[in-house]
Amino acid sequence: MIKLVVFDMAGTTVYDGDAVNRCLQEALHQRCIPATREDINRVMGIAKPVAIRHMIDCYTALTGTDADQETTLIFNAFRKIMISYYRNADEVKPIEGAEQAFLELKALGIKVGLDTGFSRDVADTILDRFGWGVGSELVDITVTSDEVVHGRPYPDMIYRAMELMGVESTDQVAKVGDTPSDLQEGESANCALIIGVTEGSHTREELLPYKHTHVVENVTKVPAIVSAF
Repeated sequence: MIKLVVFDMAGTTVYDGDAVNRCLQEALHQRCIPATREDINRVMGIAKPVAIRHMIDCYTALTGTDADQETTLIFNAFRKIMISYYRNADEVKPIEGAEQAFLELKALGIKVGLDTGFSRDVADTILDRFGWGVGSELVDITVTSDEVVHGRPYPDMIYRAMELMGVESTDQVAKVGDTPSDLQEGESANCALIIGVTEGSHTREELLPYKHTHVVENVTKVPAIVSAF
């Protein structure tokens, strides 16, 4: 049976009006890197320094500066923009039905985890605002991309969550997310369930080519899938 469900944050359990894309685009544009929404969506969900470095490499001829230095500058700008947004924007809220899904899973004796391509400081801004911190009645464990060697699509964050929760096998883990990198993370970890959701950054058609067990509209479907496994 499933003992741990690891959800993504932005776009899966957190509604932010596509702010991650917009804020990353703003940080890149400040350094004259003309990334588009489509460019950024292709790297959505992976650790943000890696995503930024990919954007820089795509536009190296336009930057004329050291890529490592540029990555740090853009990442720091992005963090500041995102923290301000998540702290203050009225539209930031839990995805409808997410908290109920957490409670239903916990009622089944299943641990609820969150992982994210954000750094810890950005993630904690959301967790503090929603009351989702570790030890809350809703979430048992959170893992961020800067706490492991490799973020998505590598399995490190899932393995870290398993370690902290005492879950021994990925046959007992479900991964849920709204991006291809979420599904690839679940695949690389060999999770028993890999569930894509389509109300975030990617459509059903964009998720279907990636390995999955289910693609559903939103996280409200997850408890029933898990309990039937």
